[in-house]
Amino acid sequence: MTVFAKILAGEIPCHRVHEDEHVLAFLDVAPLSPGHVLLIPKEARATLGELSDETGAALGRVLPRICRAVCAATGATDYNVLQNNGASAHQAVMHVHFHVIPRVGGRGLGLEWSTGDHGDDPERLATAIALALDT
Repeated sequence: MTVFAKILAGEIPCHRVHEDEHVLAFLDVAPLSPGHVLLIPKEARATLGELSDETGAALGRVLPRICRAVCAATGATDYNVLQNNGASAHQAVMHVHFHVIPRVGGRGLGLEWSTGDHGDDPERLATAIALALDT
């Protein structure tokens, strides 16, 4: 059982900012900046691709509202939305979750972005991804 499952079950307290039948949003206990919020689905799945379309839509409906509320409450104009899938992608809790991290007073998410290319055949890759959307 993950820490988020325990929060959903009421075994661990949290500072709730939003809850409905599909999702829960609460303050992160180890924030990168004041107002750092986590948004989790009530459907227990490790990665975003495992979620039902209904739960994905519920997250998509709430996420912009959470972003606006975090900015309004903290005064931030800039923020990051972070969502990791799998241990090698730096996912620490194996339950889907989105971080909304405001840039407040120089605090927030620091990133180093290392760019590359799509390999030898980007056309083949684009076609394969598009076809996989239909499965």
